[in-house]
Amino acid sequence: MSDKPQGELTTRTMAMPADSNPAGDIFGGWVLSQMDIAAGICASERAQCRTVTVALDGMHFIRPVKIGDILCVYTEIDRVGNTSIDIQVEAWVQRDRSRNTVKVTRANFKFVALGADGRPRQVPEAQN
Repeated sequence: MSDKPQGELTTRTMAMPADSNPAGDIFGGWVLSQMDIAAGICASERAQCRTVTVALDGMHFIRPVKIGDILCVYTEIDRVGNTSIDIQVEAWVQRDRSRNTVKVTRANFKFVALGADGRPRQVPEAQN
């Protein structure tokens, strides 16, 4: 396991009590939602259009997220196809008001670029 995040910091948010179970652990679905939001930002920026999540694969929870943790989501484009984009996503937390981060989960997301008609469209060539 890497000791530093891979990819670009895409979102940061604080885990709140409303997102937790009675033991103070944040629901996995909330973490997954934050990761999907970050991956969607990354995919839309690359595709320069609307994108939608079509698959999620390889989600591994490593450590719990606690109330008050700052969830930092990092994204990295793994592959660009004709109409799809694969993105590796890592979630790390800053805990106890420190700058030290701990990896809590990772997953691979697949997005499809959509045109104005809602149908898949080609992802443009990368701009330098």
